[in-house]
Amino acid sequence: MLIKLLEEHSEELGIVLQNPEKFRLQILYTMINRDQDNRPDFISNEYRLDTTHYFYPASSIKLPVAVLALEKLNEINIPGLDKETALRIDSTYSGQTAVFYDNTSLMGFPTIGNYVKKIFLVSDNDAFNRLYEFLGQREINESLWGKGYKSARINRRLEIGLSPEENRATNAMTFFRDDSIIYKKPAQMNRDTPTVQMKDLKQGKGYFKSGELIKKPIDFSYSNYISVRDLQAILKSVIFPDAVPEKQRFHLTDEDYKFLYRYMSMLPRESDIEAYQDTTTYPDGYLKFFMFGDNREQIPSHIRIFNKSGQAYGYLIDNAYIVDFDEKIEFLLTAVLQANENQIYNDDKYEYEEIGLPFLAKLGWIIYQYELKRNRPHPPDLSRFRVH
Repeated sequence: MLIKLLEEHSEELGIVLQNPEKFRLQILYTMINRDQDNRPDFISNEYRLDTTHYFYPASSIKLPVAVLALEKLNEINIPGLDKETALRIDSTYSGQTAVFYDNTSLMGFPTIGNYVKKIFLVSDNDAFNRLYEFLGQREINESLWGKGYKSARINRRLEIGLSPEENRATNAMTFFRDDSIIYKKPAQMNRDTPTVQMKDLKQGKGYFKSGELIKKPIDFSYSNYISVRDLQAILKSVIFPDAVPEKQRFHLTDEDYKFLYRYMSMLPRESDIEAYQDTTTYPDGYLKFFMFGDNREQIPSHIRIFNKSGQAYGYLIDNAYIVDFDEKIEFLLTAVLQANENQIYNDDKYEYEEIGLPFLAKLGWIIYQYELKRNRPHPPDLSRFRVH
């Protein structure tokens, strides 16, 4: 069904659909039908899903790490320790940096909750790195594998370019309230050096490192990875926890889910962080690639996109649950493509605006228009997701 839909719109989808191998295109679209008790049933349609060839997941991996951080707070289960508890981050190993203050936080100190907010509002890389350090490299991967998300390989921090050994080590942290220490998380070291083992780990003709062009393929062996199927499965577990096997769920409270839904769907201009309210820097489509990623228009208030996207090395990924409260439609959509014509990595010369974002926006609208027309056994009750 998805293939037929794409073919019907091949002219609009342009060169990406004409040459999906070149653009490393993968799409997973899941229809949602509700029964009379509002229980969801899922019908998945896939296009070129591939778990053997590597793609760089960029910031899409921030979703599972943000959710795991909230889960860990619940599992520690110490009175006074929650997502709003202030913390200090120590520097205990090569490449690490300490954090004592956060001027985007209402109380001026870092908190797990504020890092989660920053991840979903503007995809802040430092926020991801701090949650990676809170959890520890080994714990992140083993937690995801234990829930059945076997493809996950979260092996490194983002942006700061640490060595594989430095990424195995994560910082000590102290959680406090006023002058009282509530919890101390020790520094950790993963005894293993995890790698990604797939085809196509070496990509391109060259890459820039420290301003110098290295004329050989970039090697992603020690990088991050997660499959399109697992990305959507994690999103489904967060959005529809009661509809997935218990093993696949995250241990979250009702308040955790409301918090996630609020910030996964919040637009930067709606934030209480003043720096994010500038729509010139952060238009509505800044992180909402499907439907709105190719323009600077305001997203209508009746449409909400609960997602985590990613963009790096020419790769664009979006992983979204999209709802229209007025039309009573909902669907899951996950896609990845790469737009890197010169096959040089880290040169900031990618065809995001020319090719990648227009394709994802158009894909989102095509699926949305199909959802408007298709028959549903029962209209969904979407009140759970009215969080603004």
